[in-house]
Amino acid sequence: MGALLGKAALVTGGSRGIGAAVVRRLAGEGADVAFTYVSPTSAEKAKALVAEVEAGGRRAVAIEADAADGTAVTAAVDRTAAELGRLDVLVNNAGVFPYGPVEDVTAEELDRVLAIHAKAPFVAARAALRHLPRGGRIITIGSNLSDRAVLANAVLYTMSKSAVTGLTRALAREVGPRGITVNAVNPGPTATDMNPADAEGAEEILAGTLLGSFLDPDDVAATVAHLAGPGGRLITGTAITVDAGVNA
Repeated sequence: MGALLGKAALVTGGSRGIGAAVVRRLAGEGADVAFTYVSPTSAEKAKALVAEVEAGGRRAVAIEADAADGTAVTAAVDRTAAELGRLDVLVNNAGVFPYGPVEDVTAEELDRVLAIHAKAPFVAARAALRHLPRGGRIITIGSNLSDRAVLANAVLYTMSKSAVTGLTRALAREVGPRGITVNAVNPGPTATDMNPADAEGAEEILAGTLLGSFLDPDDVAATVAHLAGPGGRLITGTAITVDAGVNA
């Protein structure tokens, strides 16, 4: 513990799955952490996570904010900086997993998914740049599917996550002179409540990995923590794929 002592982070979509694992890992490294959650149904999970972080000696703030709402995202960034006194690390994690034939995608679903996966990271990063000091970090959770289309019926998801690559590379070039790094982490199949390891079709997905295993959210969180910590100080403008070899 201690690599992030004295730092403050915001994790969007942090009440469950990969987001919650990232919150725990950053707090375990010494950071105070704020995180967003999307609905009242997640409020109990958010409350429990705050208690868990605080029991470990770090500060935690849970913020209800829909990632599809740019105004709410901006407010969450500013509230984090105000309540924690600073902002050093932004982790854009909030996401959804639309799945099905492209013909079935409605206009409303298209707009919402693009708002969450493309617009929200942009808006959050723009807001965070008002607070991030030299040495600040912006990390966005993308997907291994943005590199290779290894899964059918995931056109909308793949397209929306591909925007993360463009944001990461272009923003890294723009803010590099300010000493701020910008990176993405592209997970493969990860065992969460949104993608259970025992769901229908899981065996087929498992067979597509080289290591014969779904990721655990902690596997993704470890890479995020590396990028957020001293080891990531000279890593920028890139995406690190953590997918048990799916894209090999």
